[in-house]
Amino acid sequence: MVKGYLGVDVGSVSTNLVFLDESGEVLASVYRRTRGQPIRAVQEGLKELGSQLPSRVEVLGAGTTGSARHLSGVIVGADIVKNEITAHAVAAMHVVPEVRTVLEIGGQDSKIIIIRDGIVVDFAMNTVCAAGTGSFLDHQAARLNIPIEEFGTYALRAETGVQIAGRCSVFAESDMIHKQQVGHPIENIIYGLCEALVRNYLNNLAKGKRIEPPVVFQGGVAANVGMKKAFEEALGLEVLVPPHFNVMGAIGAALLARELRPSRSQFKGFQVTELEYRTSSFHCKGCSNNCEIVKIMVEGEVLARWGGRCGKWELELPTPTSASISP
Repeated sequence: MVKGYLGVDVGSVSTNLVFLDESGEVLASVYRRTRGQPIRAVQEGLKELGSQLPSRVEVLGAGTTGSARHLSGVIVGADIVKNEITAHAVAAMHVVPEVRTVLEIGGQDSKIIIIRDGIVVDFAMNTVCAAGTGSFLDHQAARLNIPIEEFGTYALRAETGVQIAGRCSVFAESDMIHKQQVGHPIENIIYGLCEALVRNYLNNLAKGKRIEPPVVFQGGVAANVGMKKAFEEALGLEVLVPPHFNVMGAIGAALLARELRPSRSQFKGFQVTELEYRTSSFHCKGCSNNCEIVKIMVEGEVLARWGGRCGKWELELPTPTSASISP
């Protein structure tokens, strides 16, 4: 029998799952698009992950992270629910123990995490503007009719990057169209876009922060070798891309579950892929806060509610304890 730990990272763009053995090595991983349906993405991801594992598997602990961490935590039966900063930092330190700077760019947002002596001392997140995220790169790849997987290869063929305004996704796209119209090679435009996104990242998220090596670059955008090169040129430092760069959040969640070492995991089993979950929300009128309460149900039974500031609507259920749930 294989024993190990499950990690689930659900964001607006991608849903990632991993299964680690007891030593923390990745035995199986899944990276798939959320497509606006986080419940289905988790269920299908679990099914796909299970197909990669032996028939007899014991989940010793399960952790969730990402923007839909509470929802996915209820679905899988998580023992610990943690924010993305903690999960990504833990995963980076697992791969590169002496890491001091983590650059993370996903489909929805981007982050920088500053680590000193194994402790997160500073961080910043961009969750507002699309410029500098994977979704913007996806959009430009589609517009140029180039598979996003080949974006980095095109960038490496560039003789030089074309100057592109990267502070705003709308202006960047207009600038790219103009550069095409005046005849710049597509390779130079694509690398210019990589440089613009790196410039935007460093001028906003990294402003006032000391970026020191080792530097680890993770998240789905780390697949783009053009972005890696642009970061290295801008920083004058080597940038390390870990082997499982696109599922590092899930790895961190699984490692946190391993660190927790629950006496008995609350994981509900891979059979949750067959259940039909429903979510709904309402606004509590009990006070002026007007909190939006999210409710999840399965087969007519309310599993959990969350979203209130006072805890009035939360149910007492055998799900992660308040001590194990962090914002």
